[in-house]
Formats: sequence, C-alpha cells, structure tokens
Amino acid sequence: MRLELRKRLIDEFRWVDPDPGSTHLISDVSGWWRDPDLLAALGPALAAAHRATRPTVVVAPEVTGLLLGPLAAVALGVGFVPAHKHRDGRTVAGPTTWARTPPDHRGRTLSLGVRDGRLGPGDRVLLVDDWVETGAQLTALYEAIRRRGAEPVGASAVVAGCPPELARSLNLTWLLHADDL
Repeated sequence: MRLELRKRLIDEFRWVDPDPGSTHLISDVSGWWRDPDLLAALGPALAAAHRATRPTVVVAPEVTGLLLGPLAAVALGVGFVPAHKHRDGRTVAGPTTWARTPPDHRGRTLSLGVRDGRLGPGDRVLLVDDWVETGAQLTALYEAIRRRGAEPVGASAVVAGCPPELARSLNLTWLLHADDL
C-alpha cells in the first residue's frame, strides 16, 4: 500500500510557474485533495509511524494542516487542535500561546499559536503538516506545545526536504522526500 500511495502522490503533484517573471515554482497539491481514495489514505498513512507514541491529540498549522491534521486525528481516534498563524489585524478567539518561528525557506518568520485550554499537561501531541523544508513551523509549534505543558511526541508530513539531523530532532516521518518531486 505504501508504494502505491507514494506513486499516487507523485502522479497527482505538479510544479507550477505562477507567472513569466517569477523566480521560483510553486507546488500544486490540489490533485491530492481531488482524489477521494488518495485523500482517505493520507490520514492513516500520516498517523501510522507514530501510533506507538500514543498521541492524545493532533496539532497542525493553518492552512493545509487544517485538512491533514483532522484526517490523521480520525485515523488515531484522537482529537484535533488547529495551530493559528498570527497575521496583522487578525484575531484568534480567546487567549493563545504563541511562539515565533526561525526563518523559513523564504526567510520569513511567523508567529504560530495554539489556543489556551485546548492543550495541557498529560497531552501527547503529534504534529502534522503537508511540507517540511526548514522545520521552522514545527520548531515553533514544539515550543508553544511545551509552554502549554503538553509533550510533542513527533511529527508527520506528506513531503520532507529538511536535513536528516533536523528530521531526527523533530522525530519527523514523511511519505515522500522532496527529491521525489
């Protein structure tokens, strides 16, 4: 099944040139969401490697994580907590624990947060995201989760392109390596 899933993920992925003056391509993963069988397979695949860590909740960052996180949570039989990205003029309902990312692959830093009261001592958290290149978002979320008294037990991504030592430090598993695409 894992080889079939990998093949289907690769087949449904596209690099897109956003415009003639662009200096980089952008990833188009919309084919992953369009195929109902592929979509149904993602949650169990992202959860599988971390089942033995006994997560009690899945956390995933906006935007794509809001789709993948619940799929993994359902596969594990646990709840889901969204991680919010702070944007100027945007309010998150209720008190939130924030952490700042190190620079990402574009040199940007972000603030990511989880709402207070949604995580606490005794929670064992699996983080889920679509793509991990620098680990910036996961690193910030590990910090925010620990500030809430919860324990991050690992992370799972559809695609990883980060250095092996970073993947080890995050206990990161993935379905595809960026080189596959």
